[in-house]
Amino acid sequence: MASFAIDEFVGNGILKELLPKLLEEGWDDVPTLKIMSLEDMDAISMTQQEKDALEIRTYLHDRSLMQYADKLELSRTCLPELLSLSTSDLFSQFGMKRGHIARFMDKTGPCTDPKPRSHALPPTRTNSTASRNNSMKSLVQVNSQKLRSLTRPMARNSSKQLEQSLADFKIGDGYTFKGIVAAGPAQSRACGCVKPPPVVEQVAPYSTIENISVQKLTPEYKIGMERLVKAKSPPMKALELWRDKPAVLLCIRRPGCIMCRAEAHQLYAKKPLFDALGVQLYAVLHEYIESEVKDFWPRYWGGVVVHDRNMEFFKALGGGELLKDKFISGFIFNPRAITNYRRAKAMGIKQNFKGEGEIKGGLFIVGGGRSGIAYQFIERNFGDWAPSAEIIEICTQLQLFFTECRILIKVKGARTNHHSNKLEVNCLHSKNFSLRFTKLKLQ
Repeated sequence: MASFAIDEFVGNGILKELLPKLLEEGWDDVPTLKIMSLEDMDAISMTQQEKDALEIRTYLHDRSLMQYADKLELSRTCLPELLSLSTSDLFSQFGMKRGHIARFMDKTGPCTDPKPRSHALPPTRTNSTASRNNSMKSLVQVNSQKLRSLTRPMARNSSKQLEQSLADFKIGDGYTFKGIVAAGPAQSRACGCVKPPPVVEQVAPYSTIENISVQKLTPEYKIGMERLVKAKSPPMKALELWRDKPAVLLCIRRPGCIMCRAEAHQLYAKKPLFDALGVQLYAVLHEYIESEVKDFWPRYWGGVVVHDRNMEFFKALGGGELLKDKFISGFIFNPRAITNYRRAKAMGIKQNFKGEGEIKGGLFIVGGGRSGIAYQFIERNFGDWAPSAEIIEICTQLQLFFTECRILIKVKGARTNHHSNKLEVNCLHSKNFSLRFTKLKLQ
């Protein structure tokens, strides 16, 4: 599987010699390195051979085929020429397996996010009105000028590529937005003999998560650091995670699960987008097994990993109780879970069966400061992912909203201190769960 450890990404080829210069210029994590543009490469005087090597490794990383990176790079053949080779040539010259050749030739890539569709996940409620939907759409409208202003601060990244990536995830007309509480569809199991577990339709109260005791197990991965921080960080309140910036918290059911690893990997691969939007990424575990954390980070997740000892985030997803499902009824007799497993399997991910795996996970998007929970996704079926388009859309809304708030404060001559929380923005949720930012309170 493609790892987020940058030393594994560059391998033993020509990019290894360039690594100190890459780090000096701020290209210090794999997701950021993969979005280098030709202008970025020219700025650090990369040779054509180095450019070809980076293009090949980026392509292979997207398809979980990094085991062939050194061989393909040594051939000194550019990526378009490699893609023009026949199946027999790829097998004879590079020893590619037939299944891997099919993945290599598939230019869409097995990890590509599907385009948003109105029927992908039905809304948790259907009583929304057209006026409310139009009101929400007017709040979430993103134009190119605002996107450019978001990406401009990240000088080390290719702003054009980031802008285009954000535009690709823009929810367009005809897409049925799931609101701030979303979950996979409920399907009958075992010919209707087994009913799917219900999920809550109300967003968790902010008060249930802000004082949760968590412990940081890993920092954000950078090359040169130790694999894990040997001295454990002291417990802290969860609100410290999003005190200064909005945060996405991915609640992992089990770090050794193939579907959990796939979800984490595809989410962290979008790190440059979240960086541009000023959003932090955290993975939340409800069980601490040191060997499992080492296997999970930074291979499948290069961000901060925290431990929720009392499973409070997971209880919040279930409305106060843990969402659990049995292996037989929740996986064997659940067609959607089987589909999710096959999707993860196609990414070339390894798995194990260590740890507790019946407690369902999900995802929270929490606004900066004490602004509240902006989005909540519940894993109804094993392996359900929160729609990437919705995650990016909500994070974009948050960034634009707080930017407009800061502009408003500056215009009025008000001064605010984020650390003392003198600025409080309340996210109010309408009955149809549409996200609404409607109240600005200055203390």
